[in-house]
Amino acid sequence: MKKYILASFLFLVFILSGCGDPVQDDLLDYVNEKMPSLGKEETKILEKYEDVTGPNYTDDQTLYDALKVEIIPAYNQYIEDLESVKLETDELRKIHEDYIEAANIQASAFLTIITALENQDSGLINEANEKLNTARKMMRDYQNAVEKLAKEHDVKLEKNKKSEEL
Repeated sequence: MKKYILASFLFLVFILSGCGDPVQDDLLDYVNEKMPSLGKEETKILEKYEDVTGPNYTDDQTLYDALKVEIIPAYNQYIEDLESVKLETDELRKIHEDYIEAANIQASAFLTIITALENQDSGLINEANEKLNTARKMMRDYQNAVEKLAKEHDVKLEKNKKSEEL
């Protein structure tokens, strides 16, 4: 009897999954399988950046070396990894493309900081900060768009503290 119940249940799940919402399926795969490891990767990179900026800033050379040797190469790889994410639905693909654009703006800001340090140009530092602010806003917009899409397709998202900070 247990085998029959299990077999009936599996058949029912198969039928229901065949009638599913493609955006819902794509979104579930995206938030549960594709993005968690990428989110961890980005967090590690941004923590390295925070280690040499703001209250942790010590000197230009330390910042320059960290950007040149660690942060920029790692962030460029991160962007490549983001670009390799394959999505099935146009709705989610558009949101993900917006996130890639934000990541590219942030990468551009890092490069602008390098140039500013090389030329000792405070105007370029201001430009880099504007790019960082733009990227942060776009990343918040991305999070809001994912949440809206999830709501529209009955996907419940659980937030963790780190994702709310980014």
